[in-house]
Amino acid sequence: MNGTIRVGNLFGIPFYIHPSWFLVLGLVTWSYSSGLAAQFPLISGGLAVVLGLMTALLLFASVVAHELGHSFVAIRQGIDVKSITLFIFGGLASLEKESKTPVEAFWVAIAGPLVSLVLFGSMTAIGFATAVSGPLAAIIGVLASVNLALALFNLIPGLPLDGGNILKAAVWKITGNPYKGVVFASRVGQILGWVAVISGVLPLLLFGDFGNFWNLLIGFFLLQNAGNTAQFARVQEKLTGLTAEDAVTVDSPVVSANLTLREFADQRFISGQNWQRFLVTDDEGQLVGAIAVDNMRSIPTAMWLQTQVREVMQPVAQSTTVQSDQPLLEVVQLLEQQKLSALPVIRNNGVLVGILEKAAVIQLLQGRTQPNPA
Repeated sequence: MNGTIRVGNLFGIPFYIHPSWFLVLGLVTWSYSSGLAAQFPLISGGLAVVLGLMTALLLFASVVAHELGHSFVAIRQGIDVKSITLFIFGGLASLEKESKTPVEAFWVAIAGPLVSLVLFGSMTAIGFATAVSGPLAAIIGVLASVNLALALFNLIPGLPLDGGNILKAAVWKITGNPYKGVVFASRVGQILGWVAVISGVLPLLLFGDFGNFWNLLIGFFLLQNAGNTAQFARVQEKLTGLTAEDAVTVDSPVVSANLTLREFADQRFISGQNWQRFLVTDDEGQLVGAIAVDNMRSIPTAMWLQTQVREVMQPVAQSTTVQSDQPLLEVVQLLEQQKLSALPVIRNNGVLVGILEKAAVIQLLQGRTQPNPA
C-alpha cells in the first residue's frame, strides 16, 4: 500500500502502518476516553485519555493478532508473508501467492476470524472469572465485543473479506477452478458494497443523518477492492497455460557479439529498428550480455570498424532472465515486483529466445479476449 510507514518486524514479517491509521487511532482514543469519562465520573480527564489510548492500542493489537492468524497458517503452507499493514479499515496481510488447494485456502481464510473468536472467548472468560471492576472491566468488555464484531464482520461472504475468501475456496472446490471462485466471491463483495453505499447515502440524502457514514466508506472499500480482485482473477485465468515463450516479441532486439560496432550500426539503420538496448548472443545463440546505443558513444566512430560488440556490451545478471517454459503468470508477477518493463527469455541451455515486454503481454491478453470470427 503506497505511503505506508515501516515500523519494524513481527515474527520476521515486515510491519507497516498507513497514515490513515493515525486518524482512526485518534478517533478511537477520543471516543473511548469520552465514554469512560461519562461512565466513571470520578476518573480524571487525563487518566480517561490514557485509558482510551490504551484501549485503542489493544483493539489494534487484536487486529494484528487476526492478521497473524492468517500469516502463520500461510507460512505453514510454505507461503511467504510479504507484510502486515494497519490502515483505516483494520489490517491486511499480504501473501506472496495463493494456496495450492481450496482446502488450504479455506484454512488461511478462516484462521483470522478464529483468532478473533478465541480472543473474544478469552476476554469474556476473564470478565466472568475475575473480580475486575470499574474502568478495567469496561475495557475488557470492549475488547471482547470488538473481537466478536471483527470475527463476524470478516465472515461476511464477499471479497476482500475473509468470508469472501472462504466462499472463493468453496466455489473453487466445487468447480475445480480457483479463478471462478475469485470472480464469484468478488461479485458478491461488489453487491454487498453497493448495499453498504446505499445504506449510507439514503439517510444522508433524506434526513441529513451522518450516522451511517462508515457504511458509505466501507461500501466504497468493498467496491474498489472486489472489482480489482475480479479483474486480476480474469487476467490470471487468461494467462493460465501460457509460458514466457508465448509472449516473446517478434524480431526481438538481438545482435551477435562478433559484429563490429560499424556493422551493428549499419544493421540497425537498415532494419529500421528503434530499440535503444539490444541483447547480445555468441555463436551458439547463448545470451552473453546487452548493449545500449548510448554505450557506443564512448567509442570514437573511427574505432567502430576495429571494435566488436562484445568489447562494449554489459553483462546480464542471471536473476534478470526467465526460462522459456516458465508460466507467464509468474513472469508478469516478476515484472510487477521488480518494476521492470521487459525481461530476456532463455532456454535451459542458455540459448536466447528473445525479449518479453509488458506491452506484449497486454497485447496477448487483448488478443485472447477478441471474439472468434464466425
